[in-house]
Amino acid sequence: MVNWGIIFKETILQQPLVYRVRRNHGLEHATLHLLARKYPRTSMAGHSDLSGFWILGDVPTEDVGAAAVEALLRMKAGETNLAVHPNCGTNLATTGFLASLAGFLVMLGAGRRLRDKLERLPAAISLATLAVFLARPLGYFFQANVTASGEPGTLEIVEVRPAKRGWMRAHRVVTRG
Repeated sequence: MVNWGIIFKETILQQPLVYRVRRNHGLEHATLHLLARKYPRTSMAGHSDLSGFWILGDVPTEDVGAAAVEALLRMKAGETNLAVHPNCGTNLATTGFLASLAGFLVMLGAGRRLRDKLERLPAAISLATLAVFLARPLGYFFQANVTASGEPGTLEIVEVRPAKRGWMRAHRVVTRG
């Protein structure tokens, strides 16, 4: 029997381009964890790509660089848990998908009348709430195993520079490896 999970993890997720984005995503999360400790009331976000990641937030670029370097060192020392972040878009997407699926499944065969749909609304709300509850650990699982990597491998930081993304203060962290 074909084990699609192993095939997915050992082929698609290990493709050089995919793996590179996953490692940058993990380093982005680790950097955000460290910045959040220094700036606990500051709103920040991140976005990863092939050549590094962006940190959006009103913090000094020097602190972003220091946090990224420390994060990389700590991840290389085995702190792979830094790659998973509670506010990751993976968690939001997982929650949205499962809640939408729950609502869709409840409404299957509900009939054409509005009343038929409204009668199923309590079940849809209950199932969507259960889906939101289950999505949290599932989102963390997807982060740790699909969208981010806590193992930076040969990843290194090339530069950290200030930038603007629209009206927001941003910082570009360029990586290689």
